[in-house]
Amino acid sequence: MSTPFYVSPQQAMADRAEYARKGIARGRSLVVLQYADGIVFVGENPSRALHKFSEIYDRIGFAAAGKYNEYENLRIGGVRYADLRGYTYDRDDVTARGLANVYAQTLGTIFSSAGEKPYEVELVVAEVGETPEGDQIYRLPHDGSIVDEHGSVAVGGNAEQISTFLDQRHQDGMTLSEALKLAVQGLSRDTNGSEREIPAERLEVAVLDRTRPQQRKFKRIAGRQLSRLLTAEGAAATTEAESDAVSDESSSDD
Repeated sequence: MSTPFYVSPQQAMADRAEYARKGIARGRSLVVLQYADGIVFVGENPSRALHKFSEIYDRIGFAAAGKYNEYENLRIGGVRYADLRGYTYDRDDVTARGLANVYAQTLGTIFSSAGEKPYEVELVVAEVGETPEGDQIYRLPHDGSIVDEHGSVAVGGNAEQISTFLDQRHQDGMTLSEALKLAVQGLSRDTNGSEREIPAERLEVAVLDRTRPQQRKFKRIAGRQLSRLLTAEGAAATTEAESDAVSDESSSDD
């Protein structure tokens, strides 16, 4: 009778973590940055149907890198949690911290279960506050841990290199145009240190804008407004671009 093959728990968890990290690294990177009036989400995404960024609730946005079908299931679950909690209690009781805890429990349970593979996803949950000091950004790796971020965060692909680039250059109080340009510069950097050009039509951009009079602060930026923000040279051009009308996130995404 042959001896059963034994793998220590530490080695098994290390193998699962390596499997998840490799799957996430195959996807394109995305970045989330704070700017003066809110939080901006920027990623390279040629698809106009499969979104990396979505609205979860009034002031809460969701970003994900990795396998689309896995993080889409998590997004839908988050929307259901937020809707139920807001309806049962109060809309102010739906927070990014609470949502991050729910996602952490789900990811942690899946990661530690021997009966299924770990999710190949990395999430960012962000909430825009009344002031920049009230903004919240949480990064959730594949194992369900929660990292409280400030200023900027990058996930997917070569996230470590992009994070280093953003940390050195990001400043509090940046305009939307400045933050957007910085994000694109970070995403344009390859692992070998060279830079490439990412055209506007390959970018997916969304913001949580605290200055919006509507209760829902999430909106997408595309087309002419995005092009003008990327080429704006001064405050006047930025203000003019930010004033353009942009379609709100469709409720059908929920």
